Amino acid sequence: MVGLKPPEVPPTTAVKLLGAGTAACFADLLTFPLDTAKVRLQIQGENQAARSAQYRGVLGTILTMVRNEGPRSPYNGLVAGLQRQMSFASIRIGLYDSVKQLYTPKGSDHSSITTRILAGCTTGAMAVTCAQPTDVVKVRFQASIHAGPGSNRKYSGTMDAYRTIAREEGVRGLWKGILPNITRNAIVNCAEMVTYDVIKEKVLDYHLLTDNLPCHFVSAFGAGFCATVVASPVDVVKTRYMNSPPGQYQNPLDCMLKMVTQEGPTAFYKGFTPSFLRLGSWNVVMFVSYEQLKRALMKVQMLRESPF
Repeated sequence: MVGLKPPEVPPTTAVKLLGAGTAACFADLLTFPLDTAKVRLQIQGENQAARSAQYRGVLGTILTMVRNEGPRSPYNGLVAGLQRQMSFASIRIGLYDSVKQLYTPKGSDHSSITTRILAGCTTGAMAVTCAQPTDVVKVRFQASIHAGPGSNRKYSGTMDAYRTIAREEGVRGLWKGILPNITRNAIVNCAEMVTYDVIKEKVLDYHLLTDNLPCHFVSAFGAGFCATVVASPVDVVKTRYMNSPPGQYQNPLDCMLKMVTQEGPTAFYKGFTPSFLRLGSWNVVMFVSYEQLKRALMKVQMLRESPF
């Protein structure tokens, strides 16, 4: 057996919420430069600063950023990213099983694909509604290009970014792009959670692997690939729209149409490689950590409740 053994008692909702948020933060710490590279590639061609940078490939983008903006630049927006994951992942991942059980008809042994998709859409939409301001700030930091130490920075820090956006664009500015983000994350959450759920279930049902780290790795890798393929077009529109200055796009549909007319349909898959590298690696780290954290937290809880 590899990793901690599954607990005899199913994890509580509180354990799932804490475990999901913590595992997502850990995954973000390891994969954040890939996410920043993805954002830079997605907005390339949108404005003059991004156009002049001429990013090429994942590694080339990261090296260009480090060379032009310093070694900390790939981690621009990390604080907002961790705030986002602690609130966002806790809801969309931590509540998935509870919502799935809520939608499953009484007396049914297994949840159907439709039930799982509905659960994924529900928790994804709930998570975006709560965590959208953190996502807006994260994208703004990741997309901002600084020529060097003496260049002007629009935001002095994460909290200043929240205040500045609210002051200049209104409170609604913190929820800018919420509709494409709900769409994007409903798709991503369904692709990730449902794919992971189904692959893990089939692997265990056919006794291909036991409920341990290899099983979690295979399931998480498949979930990351499916999520990237399905969600990339929506992700690009979301990133462009959330990063745009007031007045550049009328709405997400206008953003999508301008991308097609000005850059062609391939623009929807800009940054696909870093998206897959990021989502694939993020899913592997997150799900493997999540499964182990659930077991560790339940073990601690059972030891605390034990009379001996």
